[in-house]
Amino acid sequence: MAWRNIWRNTRRTILTICAIAFASLLLVFMLSFQFGSYATMINTAVKIQTGHLQIQAQNYHDKKNIRLVVPRPAQVASVLADMPQIESYTFRGQSFSLISSRERTYGVVVAGIDPAREAGVSRLKSLIHRGEYLAEDDADLALVGHLLARNLRVGIGDELTLLGQGRDGSIAATVVKIKGIYRSGIDDFDRSSIQIPLKTFQTVYSMQGAVHEVVVIANSLADVAKIKTVLKTALPGVKSQKPLIVMDWNELMPGLRQSIEMDLVGGLIFYLLLVLVVAFSILNTFLMAIFERTRELGVLMAIGTTPGRLTKILLLESMIMTAMGIAAGIIVGSLITLYFQSHGIDFSGASELLSQFGITGRMYPKLSWLSATSGPLAVLAITFAAALYPALKVRRMQPVEAMRAS
Repeated sequence: MAWRNIWRNTRRTILTICAIAFASLLLVFMLSFQFGSYATMINTAVKIQTGHLQIQAQNYHDKKNIRLVVPRPAQVASVLADMPQIESYTFRGQSFSLISSRERTYGVVVAGIDPAREAGVSRLKSLIHRGEYLAEDDADLALVGHLLARNLRVGIGDELTLLGQGRDGSIAATVVKIKGIYRSGIDDFDRSSIQIPLKTFQTVYSMQGAVHEVVVIANSLADVAKIKTVLKTALPGVKSQKPLIVMDWNELMPGLRQSIEMDLVGGLIFYLLLVLVVAFSILNTFLMAIFERTRELGVLMAIGTTPGRLTKILLLESMIMTAMGIAAGIIVGSLITLYFQSHGIDFSGASELLSQFGITGRMYPKLSWLSATSGPLAVLAITFAAALYPALKVRRMQPVEAMRAS
């Protein structure tokens, strides 16, 4: 009976099912796109600067004091080497210094990197757009951001003078030659950083073999929490004057996390409004169905059909239409998502917000059980709630009054 009643007004039924299907399709695709874009943003950002995790001396992240070091990086490396969840890791030294060309002087962050290991952890090697990346045996050579090179008015082969303070309080000074210029898309990074070989950095800044950061890239974002837990247990066994701590990307880049949270909240508000529109469509459909069938419902009640049974029939009609729309929406939405998951969506003209995290290419939706089911389940719940009112309205009907309705 419920199936027959659904198709009494074919046009209205099809429009209602299409509205539910469109809402479900849009929710599947948009949630998949959001989750995929978040993963892209995180993985892109961490492979330019921070890594998924970092091991540092306590308070180094806040103070950036050159004396707060990881004194025995080889011991940390032995711990990391035994963890299958880790894809790669590297060591870095950092110090704020003055850098001078013939014409200008700027304050920048001088980073000492291991060229071979850095290529496995960051995208720095692929970001070189002029000159060459550092070789493993290079010394007194440097990579600079294109904005810094422009501000200093220097190019490939030009010399720069570095002046800072060593770990032991001595003056750190050297001259390096520019080997490559990189363009990351993150203006702050391109404007205020210079990369030199780690061995050169350790010599110039009197590091005595120590480093400031051990940067770790996990096999996947899902492994980050497990790696962090294991490292928290293992690090107390590494000898260090200051306790060593492990920080994940959430702590290292709070701005990225906040951007994701704000975007997610905005998305959820949009999705809620979309589902409410569908709910009102269902409510309108069933109110019209009850008004059209008031006389029929009165007759059914007069011959002995209980109000509870009529309510069940009406709710069943609602659930059948909703299930058909949701099934169609999930199928079509999943197919569209899988297509773009394979081919990507071009963001070559990325917005200023995305370019801050180095995202200027393609972004890929990521279909998962959560993105494929959470939105449609919300549609199911809210449409069921919307159908309750007209269905329960039947319980208050009086058979005689209902049969008199025109």
